[in-house]
Amino acid sequence: MKTPRGNGAMILYYDIAPEAIGDHDDWHTHEHFPERLSIPGFRRASRWTAVAGNPRYLVMYEVSEVRVLSDGPYLERLNNPTPWTSRMMANFRGMVRGFCSVVSHSGAGFGQALLSIRYAPASGRETELREWLTPMLSGLASRPGVASSFMLEPAAQPPMTKEQGLRGKDADLPCVLLLTGYDAKSLAQIGKAQLSTAQFEKRGASVVARGDYQLHLVQTE
Repeated sequence: MKTPRGNGAMILYYDIAPEAIGDHDDWHTHEHFPERLSIPGFRRASRWTAVAGNPRYLVMYEVSEVRVLSDGPYLERLNNPTPWTSRMMANFRGMVRGFCSVVSHSGAGFGQALLSIRYAPASGRETELREWLTPMLSGLASRPGVASSFMLEPAAQPPMTKEQGLRGKDADLPCVLLLTGYDAKSLAQIGKAQLSTAQFEKRGASVVARGDYQLHLVQTE
């Protein structure tokens, strides 16, 4: 198993008002990602866009540990947004955001395609689900067409900050599975077989949302 860039991550799913997509991508690329990666403990930031359907964006920030997301340097930025950030917040739609522990990570780097599965384990069956997913994801990450896998579980509740107040309260994030690869068809086949909704339900988990994404931007510290 490869070592990830940290044992924590922040995951976001959201849409942007259609007329502001260009401004969002410019801001996110040239101000927001560099600003976040200047915060101690932030290691890598990636932005993905939906191949079809909504939400349009999936964003992952990998951090050295979950506590980085509740420390002073990050909170200071959230409570003192730049003028451009303040203007952008009104354009966010349906934000789902969570602070997560990286429970399992296999493979290296990112492929250009990503399969996202948000799921909620049944009470009392969390261990069973984890013990099913962990070895399987390790094997899947080494298959042709696949590059890496992440299993993420909620670890802390994001606090209300000025940024969140400007866009409205964020919805909570359940568990997340991310599988990246260089061949979208391979990911689709895995999503229909090994990682089908029926397979999750068999282990007592409900699938909240599934989505196919493509890599839009990645930046590192």
